Formats: sequence, C-alpha cells, structure tokens
Amino acid sequence: MFYKRFLTNTLLVGVLGVGSIAYADDEENISQLRQELEEIKAIYDEKIRELEMRLEAAEEGQVARQEPVDLGGRTVRDNTFNPSIGLILNGAYREFSSGTSEVAGFAVGEDGERDAGGLGTEHTEFNFSANVDDKFFGSTTFAIAEHGGTTEVELEEAYLSALPGAGLPDGMGIKFGRALWAIGYLNEQHAHTDDFADRPLPYRVFMDHSYNDDGLQFTQLLPTGDLFTEIGGGVFKGQDFPFGSSAGTGIGAHSYFVRTGGDIGLTQTWRVGAYRLSGETGPSGRISNETNLTFVGDVDFDVFDLRYTWAPTGNERDQEVTFTAEHFSRDESGTYADGENSISATDYTGSASGWYSQLTYKFNPRMRVGARYGELEISAPPSGLSGSLVDSSGHKPTSISLMADWTNSEFSRIRLQYNKEELTAGAVDHQWMLQYVMSLGAHGAHKY
Repeated sequence: MFYKRFLTNTLLVGVLGVGSIAYADDEENISQLRQELEEIKAIYDEKIRELEMRLEAAEEGQVARQEPVDLGGRTVRDNTFNPSIGLILNGAYREFSSGTSEVAGFAVGEDGERDAGGLGTEHTEFNFSANVDDKFFGSTTFAIAEHGGTTEVELEEAYLSALPGAGLPDGMGIKFGRALWAIGYLNEQHAHTDDFADRPLPYRVFMDHSYNDDGLQFTQLLPTGDLFTEIGGGVFKGQDFPFGSSAGTGIGAHSYFVRTGGDIGLTQTWRVGAYRLSGETGPSGRISNETNLTFVGDVDFDVFDLRYTWAPTGNERDQEVTFTAEHFSRDESGTYADGENSISATDYTGSASGWYSQLTYKFNPRMRVGARYGELEISAPPSGLSGSLVDSSGHKPTSISLMADWTNSEFSRIRLQYNKEELTAGAVDHQWMLQYVMSLGAHGAHKY
C-alpha cells in the first residue's frame, strides 16, 4: 500500500539521517538503529493489516444491510433509500383590465383559462419521491389549485422509472404511470420552475397548460461522443388535452421525439428538439372550457424547441443569458358540436399553429429580468359555432410579457410581471402579477 511505503520511507530517512550525523563512525549504534527500524516496520505492518481487515468487514456489512429482509412475507429495508418530501407554495396577486380571456378561433381547456384576479394560492404542490430499491425510482406530486372559485386536489404525477441497476441496455430509460411527458421543452417541468408567472400562450391553448396523461415512455441516449443525443417515444391513454375522454381501455395516443445538444466552449450550451404527439378522442370527445362544446376526431400535434444559454463569466450562478423558443402546430379532423346552442355535429378539418420566444438575463446571483412574446394562428375555426368559438376574423391572438424576479435562495423567489394580451380583435388586456414561489423540504434538480 502507498501509505505503508510512505511511512516506512519517512521513518528510514529520519532515523538514518539522525544516525549518520550523531553516530557515523559507530557501527554498533548503526546496527542497533537498523534493528529498531525493523521492529517499527513490523508493528506498522500489523496495524495496517488490521485496518484493512476492519475496512473490508465494514464494506461487507454495508452491502448486507442493503439486502431486503423477509419478515413473514413483508419485505423490510433499512433507511438507505430515504424519501424526499417537498412542498411548493405558489401564490400571486393578479389584476386584469379585461373581463374575458376568450381566444379568437380556439376552444381551450379548463387549465388554459386565465386565472382569477385578486389574491390566490395558485398552484401548490406536494411531492414525495424515493428509490423503491436498486432498480426503480418512484415519485408522486399532488397539486392543489383553484378553478372557478373551487379548490381542487389533482394528481399531477405518479410514476416509476427504471434505475441503472434494472438491467436495461446502456443509455435506456423507462418511465411509466402519470407524468409530465417529453412533448416540447416546458412540458416536462413543473409550473413553479418556469421563468414567468404563467405559461406561454401556445401551452395554455394547445396543451391546456401541460400534457400529463397516463402512459409509458422509453428513452435512449445515443453514443454520439460529446454531443448529447436522445430519442424516445411513448404510448398514452389519450384522456388528457389535446385529446379527450377515452373509452377507458386501450391506447388513445402515442408520441416519438429526438433531441440533441452540446456545449460551445466553456460558457455556452444549446439544445434543439422535435416531437410528434398523435391520438384520437374517445366517444364523449374533448371538452372545452365551455362544457357543452366538444370535439371528436383525430389530432396530430408537432412541437419544435430551441434553448440556448450563455454565462459571460463562465459561472451561470453569477450571470446568465437564456433564450428559449418553441413552435407548435396542430392538425384536426373530426366533428365539433355545440350543445349549449343546440348545434349538431359539424364536420371540421383544419390546422392551427403558434409559437413563443423568451429571453431572460440574470445580471447578478439574485436578480433577473425577462421578456416573452407569443402568437397563435388558425386556418379557419369551425363554421356555425361562433357562439362558443369566438370568430377570429383573421385575427392572430398575441401576448407580450415583461418580468423581473428576486431569488433570495434556491428555495424562495418573488416575481413581478406585466402582460399585454390581445386574444380577440380590439380587446387589449393589461395584466399585472405579483407572485411568490417558496420551496419547503427536499426538491429535485431542475431540468436543463
């Protein structure tokens, strides 16, 4: 061992050095010193062997404690896999100049509607996650949100994912249950990690804020050297927006994607991705925020994303510029029906698109500013449904956002934001938001 050789050589140099000065001409004393040195070496050899044996026993004991113990059919483990428990408090004060948030030409879901004005607790999250064993990881997130003056508890995520010890091929991942799936950049993130107080306009309209259906997703990292490249796909129940109520069995939607990225020197990073989500609504159809307006048919949904970061000082904690952009397109073929106005099913085949881009600048470790622009466009809304789908008349709904936030630590943030939205022609809505996001307990690392 290195330490034994080092100790022996040190003692040898020290003792012989002293001996050479004091007793250079005394052969008897030199012989005696050599004998004493050998005795010291023997003692330390024994001590080192003893320490090695104790270390080996400790390592074996650690492995043994990780093995499950069967107690009458109930498997008990030690506390090696301690659960992480976290609570996100997310609230805001919101003020709007317009009394409506209808989007010209689009029927949006419940979560895509504008939040109520005044003080609100917004989207409070409770998360519980842990390693199940050496092969699986589990996580559950409950969200407490307010819709139409009613407080609701929603199961946002409840999934299992395979760990490296599960025996999958190198670079492969599997996740199953209910999760925020890989459909665009923001969809995989919880709302409290966003750079703005609300989701971009295309997410609110096309995905009802986020897509978290029940399903199964595979991912595979490709061996492309320093370049990050990942492909994947999934199958889902098809019960969440932009689809609708499924028949209750089978697969109602599927997805596939590819994304790649890398570093540019020591200060810049980039990533691009392309995603396809396809499916069909069930017999009862997709229900919009007007509960009597439904769509039954096929939906193809494509997303392209781009993300770029630059840390001028080389340390993103001090300064960072971040640019994010996503483009959405949706093709629908089916029927719309408006029960509220006694309008029977209307055949519809059409497309819609939208995009947003945003830029944030962290100019010191605690302060950031940002700007965002979003826009929507539809080929033509379903005819005869103007009572529920606001007539677009060629109007492109737009949203402009400006924000500034202060982050005292990774656990607390306060944000001021202004939006100017023109979702229907001639109806400009000036919005002010003062938001707080506070994290209690453990929380996972945020995605790139």
